[in-house]
Amino acid sequence: MAKVLCVLYDDPVEGYPKSYARGDIPKVERYPGGQTVPSPKGIDFKPGVLLGSVSGELGLRPFLESQGHTLVVTADKDGANSAFERELPDAEIVISQPFWPAYLTAERIAKARKLKLAITAGIGSDHVDLQAAIERGMTVAEVTYCNSISVSEHVVMMILALVRNYIPSYQWVVNGGWNIADCVSRSYDLEGMAVGTVGSGRIGTAVLRRLKPFDVQLHYTDRHRLPADVEQELNVTFHPNAESLVRVCDVVTINTPLHPETEHLFNDALIAKMRRGAYLVNTARGKICDRDAIARALKTGQLAGYAGDVWFPQPAPKDHPWRTMPHHGMTPHVSGTSLSAQARYAAGVREILECWLGGRPIREEYLIVAGGELAGAGAHSYSAGNVTGGSDEAARFKK
Repeated sequence: MAKVLCVLYDDPVEGYPKSYARGDIPKVERYPGGQTVPSPKGIDFKPGVLLGSVSGELGLRPFLESQGHTLVVTADKDGANSAFERELPDAEIVISQPFWPAYLTAERIAKARKLKLAITAGIGSDHVDLQAAIERGMTVAEVTYCNSISVSEHVVMMILALVRNYIPSYQWVVNGGWNIADCVSRSYDLEGMAVGTVGSGRIGTAVLRRLKPFDVQLHYTDRHRLPADVEQELNVTFHPNAESLVRVCDVVTINTPLHPETEHLFNDALIAKMRRGAYLVNTARGKICDRDAIARALKTGQLAGYAGDVWFPQPAPKDHPWRTMPHHGMTPHVSGTSLSAQARYAAGVREILECWLGGRPIREEYLIVAGGELAGAGAHSYSAGNVTGGSDEAARFKK
């Protein structure tokens, strides 16, 4: 029987919800492009409830315990004395969300001698040292596409929030003011601007499709060029690299995976090549941006605004400069964990577990690492290597 160690974020500060704003969520059967949503043999939860926090348990306990497996769920994941560290040595399966990642460094993988499978409840498995997983012969899987549309909606929201100066305007209302001049002194129309995405996978392409009706000039760069008919449909311009793209864009959105080639891609040098007063939105991974370079660019005015919901490490320490830098629109990592998305990624985790425990193949599109190499979606999106370095800083968050 397997021990399954699941790391989820804390319950709401006022306790696990007893009711919800909506009674249900729309049913989605296929993603754009035709891939079917997760299809486990069964689920033990109602779609639309909070599944990603500790009490939600991704709806897994009845299923796992009915088969004699052990499920351990915790939010305590950082530091040598954490529950995650204590429970890891005899765990066969680790489940973690990108929003509250259990960093599986090479050191932790070495301690976890029974560990065979790491599942990302969501998309983005960079919190696993993929090189160490390859060398160990582990399987790494994620629920591909489960929250891509969720994130793309968040991107559009953040672009509009920055360009239209929404957050400071809202704050004037909260504070009892009616300071129109203050609100509009940094407010512009998105119409007519040049908007580019670094990365045009499922999320990046969905962002382009949602932005087209705003009558903007669309640009993109990616290691895999879009089909010619899609470029024509979207009227989007391809760039061979990020440097070429940022030179011509008023708004840049980052939608590429984190791996050694993209780590700190947006540093002082690249930001200096952006149009002065450009906006940068990052819902991909915090480490794609140099933390201090972003803060400097906002102070000097090279960037007019920065928004995102990804940080490094996660959770971000209380003194992280992105919390206090000017003209930001940061949120905790929430773009891909809406209640709608949770229903899909919880079902996807259940599907992966059913396959693994039943001795059946995991969907090819869910695989990141298998058989000692990058596989499935991982072979398309990642480079072998490690970007978990520095994740121990997250332990300072609660100090």
